[in-house]
Amino acid sequence: MKFPLISDIASTSVVSVDITSSVAEAIGMMLDKDHRNVIVIDKDCFKILTVIDILNIQKNKLDLSVKLSEVHLDIVPVIGREKNVLDTMEYLNNSIEYICVINPDKSLYGIVTHTDITSNIDPDTLMDNYRLQDFLKLNRRIKWVKKDTITFDLLKTMANDAFDNAVIVEDMKPIGILTTKDVMGLIRNKNDLNVSVSEYMSTPIETVPRNSSVKEALEFIKEKHYKRVVVVDNKGNLSGIVTQKELISLTYSRWATLMKEYQKELSEINNILKDKNKEYETLASTDSLTGLYNRYKFSELYLSSYLAMTQRHNEMSMILMDIDFFKKVNDTYGHNTGDNVLVQVSHALLKTLRNIDIVCRWGGEEFIVLLPTANLENALYLAEKLRVYIEELDIDIVGKVTASFGVTQIIEGDEMEDAVARADEALYLAKNSGRNCVKSKLAV
Repeated sequence: MKFPLISDIASTSVVSVDITSSVAEAIGMMLDKDHRNVIVIDKDCFKILTVIDILNIQKNKLDLSVKLSEVHLDIVPVIGREKNVLDTMEYLNNSIEYICVINPDKSLYGIVTHTDITSNIDPDTLMDNYRLQDFLKLNRRIKWVKKDTITFDLLKTMANDAFDNAVIVEDMKPIGILTTKDVMGLIRNKNDLNVSVSEYMSTPIETVPRNSSVKEALEFIKEKHYKRVVVVDNKGNLSGIVTQKELISLTYSRWATLMKEYQKELSEINNILKDKNKEYETLASTDSLTGLYNRYKFSELYLSSYLAMTQRHNEMSMILMDIDFFKKVNDTYGHNTGDNVLVQVSHALLKTLRNIDIVCRWGGEEFIVLLPTANLENALYLAEKLRVYIEELDIDIVGKVTASFGVTQIIEGDEMEDAVARADEALYLAKNSGRNCVKSKLAV
């Protein structure tokens, strides 16, 4: 098996502008070239202006004549054109779906997207028995709205929450989708945004059943040239969305297995990965910002901890916590400061909890903690201890932050999503009770 070089799969049809260009010039190039983003060259650094950035610029009524250097733009990771496609794995935890490909002299050669990577994965190497419904048990949040939602309100929400798509439903059945491509059309045509989103959604929407395999989902994406699959249950109700990026991440474990099984045929890959195995294992199980476990690893650890609990007749509990008003921190001080808050809160969790406790960044400003051997009373005590410790932190620039906590005890027969749902209900109660407090939810 031979994986292609980055130069073989990169797209060289890239719209790029200099950091000294104005926002208006960049938007004009995007519209002229019918692109949903533009690469911004800032000396040896590459940044990106996306549709979501444009929505935020319009929402904040920013003067379009300002220079791009005055706008906060995400930095795009880079990779040499001589690298192997397998080397892109280390970038998959990055929220940006593009990688800039550079020449030996550091100039821009092109870009690689998740679509490019997906198109170069052999479906026969995928986990044929890994079903989408198993992945969706992680309860991944998606954006869905009813068909009479006003387009302007939806675009505002997409900008605030950084969603690149929204599924439109009727009686929980998906009837359309609005993606960044559709948004670019609205911007180009200067459409009336004070009408229902059903006027502009892409319809009909093609879906896949939740019992499909990862292989089938990837083949569907490649055939349709989509960036995501919309998943439905056997009644046609919306179950979730799976992106290219998530499918790529799932394939890595299958690749690792093949590498061990076919030593001779895969000697080239084994040489590439000789010094990277530990790095990839860490990448697959940890959150890149905080160093805590990620959702995939947490799901694995939940199963092993649950099995130990039932075999030893122990008790076990769960805490779901959310940093209060975190969006205000990002809006006031910027995302770099927000990231620093997440890191310091992560350190506080590790310092306060026991060695046997399992801590995970659940997503955004949410963290989840599994407490082996702890009953509800012990879990409430630990949650309150965490609440006080976080409240007393003195964080650079921001000062003080608080957090809300939802606690539940795990009982025999609990699926992970059942326990998470109860903890989430308790967290919702804590937020409605004024935040900065601890609430619990018992299993029925």
